[in-house]
Amino acid sequence: MKVAAALALLAGSAAAFAPSASRSSASSALSASFEEELGAQKPLGFWDPLNFVLDQDQERFDRLRYVELKHGRIAQLAVLGHIVTSSGVRLPGDIDYAGHSFASIKVGLAGLSDIPTAGIAQIVAFIGFLEIFVMKDVTGEGQFPGDFRNGFDWGWDSFSEEEKLEKRAIELNNGRAAQMGILGLMMHEVMTGEPYVVNALLGYPSHFNEGL
Repeated sequence: MKVAAALALLAGSAAAFAPSASRSSASSALSASFEEELGAQKPLGFWDPLNFVLDQDQERFDRLRYVELKHGRIAQLAVLGHIVTSSGVRLPGDIDYAGHSFASIKVGLAGLSDIPTAGIAQIVAFIGFLEIFVMKDVTGEGQFPGDFRNGFDWGWDSFSEEEKLEKRAIELNNGRAAQMGILGLMMHEVMTGEPYVVNALLGYPSHFNEGL
């Protein structure tokens, strides 16, 4: 997860502090165009404290939006996978011919040391395959950053333009929340061994990786 990419898409320009009048005018014009972009919404609006899109064009903004969406989608899958496996749901059978079961693999970062090297290699190869051949605008028909329909409709065109914007905004916000969520789970696992810190504070510890 790259939090910097998320910050780049959350926020507003500091054009008023540019050193020259012409630069300030151009920066303000660019900022004004981005202030109307999807994702610039309450309560923060368009907020860019690190000036990632200051003096940048639409192509640069779209690239950052694409990266944000991709990381948000990955983070949503990561959070969901973390919760599901932490609750005890595992694949049946063994992960290798040596007889190590999927159920014996720890959850979270601790699980990396339990997965055989060949398993890690397969995971990396599968992710690479998806990145290169699948999770991209293969046909060049994408209508917006992150549009990977690639000729399939999936019911998208049945929605009105207003509904499409709403659904895109929901995905964007869920992705932003998931990036913060999976980062929090990893940090608390490293610091205390209990990623679900709220459960512990309320007196309902998750017994994370207990017995594994």
